[in-house]
Amino acid sequence: MAKTATRRRRSSTRAKGRGGGSALPWAIIGAIAVGGIAVYDNWKSVKPILAAHAPAPVAARAVSVAKSEPARDAGPKQTASISAVSRMVPPAAVPIPAKAPVVPEKAVPVSISPAQTQAAKAAFGYCGQGEHINCVADGGTFWYKGEKIVIADIVSPGIDDARCDGERRVGFAAKLRLLNILNAGSFAMNPAGQPGKAGAPRVISRDGRSIGVQLIDEGLARKPGSGAWCA
Repeated sequence: MAKTATRRRRSSTRAKGRGGGSALPWAIIGAIAVGGIAVYDNWKSVKPILAAHAPAPVAARAVSVAKSEPARDAGPKQTASISAVSRMVPPAAVPIPAKAPVVPEKAVPVSISPAQTQAAKAAFGYCGQGEHINCVADGGTFWYKGEKIVIADIVSPGIDDARCDGERRVGFAAKLRLLNILNAGSFAMNPAGQPGKAGAPRVISRDGRSIGVQLIDEGLARKPGSGAWCA
């Protein structure tokens, strides 16, 4: 009997503990529900309180911080960039004046008195279609500094106006020989009359010997009045 009574007491104690433990969650749920109903009924007055204690969004903080910071002065950077650009731009090209065209100097004919001896020296060539400065026309005629000179103490064979082929052949030989003699060095010219359409008559010599006489001795010229080249 005593054991049976003891068992009944223990079972009743367990039942009471179970019943008390199961009632606590329902009490919490009921309190939350009542609080929610109260908040819903008084939402207009509760909302400003919650908004005042709510943390500010991260984006809003960033914007406010950016606004609060003072704007940095971009003046030095802009100046540096302008100076850098100015250093990169090459200086303007300095205009160079164009050179004046070189005008060839025209030779002025030299006029000398009958008693004057002229020393001459130049690089001679054959006379062509252009301006005659220093050139040989035939075995007895040449230009010196633009003046036409006729060797006065000879009669030279013709080339263009030759009367026969023999005269023409001697004329070419005399022309070549006179060119070589004049280019061999300086020579002297002595007036032998007044200049005319045929040219200025001169006696040409080197080292005291007449070049005209030298051509006669070589068979490339004749003395004045000695006859014709063709038979």
